[in-house]
Order: sequence, then structure tokens, then C-alpha cells
Amino acid sequence: MTNLPLLQAVCEAPGVSGFERRIRQLVHDEVKDLVDEVSIDNMGNLIALKKGRERKRVMVAAHMDEIGFIVNHIDDNGFLRFLPLGGFDPKTLTAQRVLVHGRHDVLGVMGSKPIHIMKAEERTKVVPISDYFIDLGLPKEEVERIVSVGDPITRDRHLIEVGNCVTGKSLDNRVSVFILLEVLRELKGQEIPYDLYATFTVQEEVGLRGAMGSASHIDPDFGFGLDVTIAYDVPGSTPQERVTGLGCGAAIKVLDGSVISDYRMVNYLKGIAKEDEITTQLELLPAGGTDTAAVQRYGTKGSIAGAISIPLRNMHQVIEMANKQDIADCISLLSAAIRKLDTYDWDFSASHEQPSHPDRPDNGTDWL
Repeated sequence: MTNLPLLQAVCEAPGVSGFERRIRQLVHDEVKDLVDEVSIDNMGNLIALKKGRERKRVMVAAHMDEIGFIVNHIDDNGFLRFLPLGGFDPKTLTAQRVLVHGRHDVLGVMGSKPIHIMKAEERTKVVPISDYFIDLGLPKEEVERIVSVGDPITRDRHLIEVGNCVTGKSLDNRVSVFILLEVLRELKGQEIPYDLYATFTVQEEVGLRGAMGSASHIDPDFGFGLDVTIAYDVPGSTPQERVTGLGCGAAIKVLDGSVISDYRMVNYLKGIAKEDEITTQLELLPAGGTDTAAVQRYGTKGSIAGAISIPLRNMHQVIEMANKQDIADCISLLSAAIRKLDTYDWDFSASHEQPSHPDRPDNGTDWL
């Protein structure tokens, strides 16, 4: 992975759910010379079309939005109260800096009741989100000149390298935005079999909303979700809880809480990885979901859908961590999968490779 400055820019650009303007502009500037057409739909999804030899449609969805907050009250002393946009573990808010995007960006800090004056029973409890406030260090009159109820708030953290990894905020899902941009860069000037709709979606963190709309419009024959997944490979985890591990390669999604990947797509991606010697692992995530579910369901006839996932530690924190080689493997796998889609027999009656079963003859019968 060589284009670290682009990954840094993509991760640090503000764009909480429903307020993706700045990250969308960054993506537009990067992608406009890599594809045949760029459009933005009414919801704000950016769709980059690279035309193929045939008119079948391939949709790859990578959401642009990040988790964050929205101002819902300014008190008499100028402190801000807020609502979350996306899922947060309240304990991760302690001692964090934020950017409030009002008339101009203003830096603030997350505050709550000091531990020194907490009652004994309070010290053992996680502070709820509703007890946090944002301190801009300004009097109310000046705060109100800059900030209004309804302004979005993002977390303030730079992306840095740590060993073989990168860490920072919003790798969920900006690392996928980066991967899709790099795949388009790699495919520039190459012929691909089918029309590719590289779709940078909005509002995934609040319910896959952008992907639902874009999939309905694109109506893909094939669909790929591109998102992060849990890497629970840290002290205290058990093998069955692991989901994926950092440094173990691109993850091929089998299922999550919102989708069961098409077994043909799983086998196709496994075959591509073997053929091109790309390191991969399987992902079975018991809860949660990604745009893959919308891509699979929301076309008029559904799509043959699967997903490539990027293992991530510390998800939804400002210290999210991804392995640089895993990122490179995801770029290689998605690029090869797009280029070779017409080489696989997608018919349901075809004999696809399946694991043998002691109670069934291994005769190639399609038993799914």
C-alpha cells in the first residue's frame, strides 16, 4: 500500500451520516478522471460508471459516511448537547476532541462529570451518552454566532502508521472508499467485461439508506459490498469470537446479521484468490450489517451478491486499526474479481466447488 496520503485525506475528511458533502467532493475530485461518467443521485450517493464490453451491471458499494453527532441544544453557558449519528460505545467518548461544523469549523472537547466528585456508585458505571457535553471554550454569545442546533459534529483525530498498520478515526468505512478509488485507478485503461458502477454511498451508519436507493436505481446483476469487519484477535478473545484477524488477508464475507452471501460469489472469490495467490480469510459475523444487504435485495430482480471485508480492530473508536497488507490484498482481490466476472459459470445448475460431506457422494451435485 503506497498511497498513504490519499488514505489520510479520505479518513480525515468530515462527513457524518446525512452530511457527506466534503468527503463526496474529495471522492469526486479523485474519481472524475478514472471513469466514463460520474453522477450524484438525489440522496447524495456518488456513482462512478466504468463501461464494460457487455451491458450487465456490477455494483460495488463503499459508504462514505462516518459515525458522529449532531447538535441538539446549546445551554446558557455555551455548552453543547448532542445526539449520536451511528452506533457508539459511550465509554469511548471520554477525553476526546471534536470538530463542530457550524458557520466555520470549531474545535471542542467532550466533557462529563469529573470522577473526583462522583458518588461511589457512579464511579463503577459507564457514563451514558446523554451525560456528555461539548465544551468549545467560548461564551454562549460567541458559540451562537458560530453554531446552530442541527450542525454536524465529527471526531478530531489524524491517521498515522503504527508498525505494519494504520490507525485513526473513520477507517470504518473510509478505508473502503480508498480501496475502491485505488481499484478504479488500477482498472483505468483496462477493458472489463461488464459495466461497473462504483457507488460511494451515504447514510450507511444509520440504516443502509443510501445503498437502498442506489441499488434500486442501478438494478445490478452482480453486487459487492466493501466495508470493514470485526478483527477480534486480541487478548481475551476466543477462537469462535474472532471473526477475522489482522494481517490474515482480505476477508470474504459468508454472512453477517443482515445478509447471507450468495454461495456462488463466495466460491468465485475463493477461486480468484487461489488463482492470483491473494491471501484471504472467511468472515462470519454474527451481528451487524453492511450495504451488501441493500445491494443484494433492492434491485428489481435482486443480485448475485457478496462482499470483501477489511479486518479492523477497535471499531467505532478513534483508534481503529487496519493492516496495510490486508488493505493491499483487498485491492488485488476486488480488482481481479471485477476483471474476471465473465469467466465463471453463474448458473444455479452449474457444478460449483463445495466441501465434501460424509453422507453424500462427492459427485459434484449442486446440493445447495
